[in-house]
Amino acid sequence: MTNWIERNIKWIYTMPAVLFVGIMMVFPVGYTLWLSFHDWDMSNVSPPLWVGLDNYLTLFQDEVFTQALWLTFYFTIVAVVIETVLGILLALLMNQHIVGKGLVKTLFLLPMVATPVAVGLVWILIYEPNIGIANIFLQAIGIAPQEWLASPEMVMPSLIVIDVWEWTPMIALIVLAGLVSLPKDPYEAAIVDGANRLQTFWNITLPLLKPTIYSAVLLRLIDALKTFDIIYATTQGGPGTSSQTLNIYGYVLGFQYFKIGQASALLMIFFAIVLGLSVLVIAVRKKAGVSM
Repeated sequence: MTNWIERNIKWIYTMPAVLFVGIMMVFPVGYTLWLSFHDWDMSNVSPPLWVGLDNYLTLFQDEVFTQALWLTFYFTIVAVVIETVLGILLALLMNQHIVGKGLVKTLFLLPMVATPVAVGLVWILIYEPNIGIANIFLQAIGIAPQEWLASPEMVMPSLIVIDVWEWTPMIALIVLAGLVSLPKDPYEAAIVDGANRLQTFWNITLPLLKPTIYSAVLLRLIDALKTFDIIYATTQGGPGTSSQTLNIYGYVLGFQYFKIGQASALLMIFFAIVLGLSVLVIAVRKKAGVSM
């Protein structure tokens, strides 16, 4: 018995972690996949009925699902691009010798540590049509007030602004950590060669920061795709379905219409999208010669 334990000690030590992952991740995904092939209405006591791929076919023929898919990608891509650009610029600014840098870093953490529901409530007040700061500012510069969260045209840009405000600091702090760890030799050589700041940034800083930027973008990409709390706290997917992303639509199908089978199918499609994008970003990193 002792010899067997010694031979398999590495597997014995890893077994708790394997069981934890299996219980907390593999089982929920497997159960959701099983539900996606069944018709199950939680509003009655009938058991799940096997329907095969019907739930998936129904979703692909559903205009609301198509709109939710588009809104999810629109929200994610626009928000992450803006956050990445602003995050890099803020990191470069904070990397300079400025007074109160520690205080600035602390203030940067505040949007991220605030609960999403609290952030949503604050921005509801900011966007309030009559007394909100946003419209007061617009009126002060001679622009007509806007129906930020009540207009189908304005609601998604307004939600993107909230996401950018909340998560740009995270990208900035990650990039700043990368900047601090960069070697000094290339910069000293650039000074000797007479390179200006723009040339130094483009030819030295940006290439050296690629691993850090890729990591930050991957984290934000996955997180932005899964955004639920901010949208639900501010608009609940409205007005109408103008801000109903896949997460919101999945919630509506499952917990308002009680169509658990369709909601599970939607979640499996969403899971495949997130997994596929993650693999794509990792492949791009490897192709660009950036180590994991």
